[in-house]
Amino acid sequence: MKYEHLIIEKREDHIAIVRLNRPENLNTLNSALMREIERVTEEFHEDLETRVIIFTGEGKHFCAGVDLTEHQPQTTLLGSQRDRQIGPRMFHKLQEIEQITIAAINGGAFGGGACIALALDFRIGEENCYAGFPESRLGMSLSWNSLPSVVHLIGPTYAKEMVILGKNNDASTLLKWGFLSEVVPKDQLINRAIEIAKQYAAMPPIPAQMIKKSINHISSALDRAIMHMDMDQLLLTLGSKDFAEGVRAFFRKRQGKYKGD
Repeated sequence: MKYEHLIIEKREDHIAIVRLNRPENLNTLNSALMREIERVTEEFHEDLETRVIIFTGEGKHFCAGVDLTEHQPQTTLLGSQRDRQIGPRMFHKLQEIEQITIAAINGGAFGGGACIALALDFRIGEENCYAGFPESRLGMSLSWNSLPSVVHLIGPTYAKEMVILGKNNDASTLLKWGFLSEVVPKDQLINRAIEIAKQYAAMPPIPAQMIKKSINHISSALDRAIMHMDMDQLLLTLGSKDFAEGVRAFFRKRQGKYKGD
C-alpha cells in the first residue's frame, strides 16, 4: 500500500521502521496522516513476518502534535463527536498492534505526538529530545483516552505535573520519570532502537505477542470505562473562551490570560 505521509521500511530481520513524513510541518498530525497511521496498523495485523516495529519522525522532530492549522469543517455537535473519534481510534490501534513496538523519539514529541509514543511498548530518546502535553496551556483537556496511560507509565504525581503544567520536559526528566527507558546520542538513536528491536525479534513471536497483550490488558482493564466521557470533556473545553485565548496565545507566542470561562 502506498502512503503519502509515512515512510515504511521492512527489513529482513523481522523489523520494520515507520517514519512520520511531514517534516516541513514538524510531522504534525493532520487527518490524512492519522488515517494513514490507522491503515498501517491494519497492514501490520496481516503481516506475519514483522515482529518489531520502530516508529520515529522524519526530519528534526518526532511529532509536534495535532495540526492546529488544519481547517475543521462546520458541523453539528454530534458531527464534531464523530469527526474527533479519529484521534482516540488511532491511539487504540497503536496500542493494539500485535508486534512489539518502539518509539525512537527525535526532537520534540508534543500532544498527539507524545500520545503516539505513549501508545507504544517502549520509548527511547536522543539526548536533546523533549516531550510534553501542552493541551492544558491551550485551555483544553488531554483526550484520546490517553490520560490513564500517562498515569500507568509515570505515576500520578509526575502525571499531574506533566499534564496540568503542560511544559516541555527534557530527556533527563523524561528518563527520571520513566517516560523514557533510555537516552542515547542523537546519531545513535535509530541504531540503538534497532539493537533493542533485534532482541525482541529473536524471541519466539507467539509467546512474546501473547505476553504483550496480557500485560496491556492487566494494566488497562478499566481505562476505557473510566474515560468514557473523554470526548465530551474535550468538546466542552473546545467551546470555552479560554480555549480561544489559548490558541491565540500559542500563535502569538505569549502567555495566555485565562478566566475559567
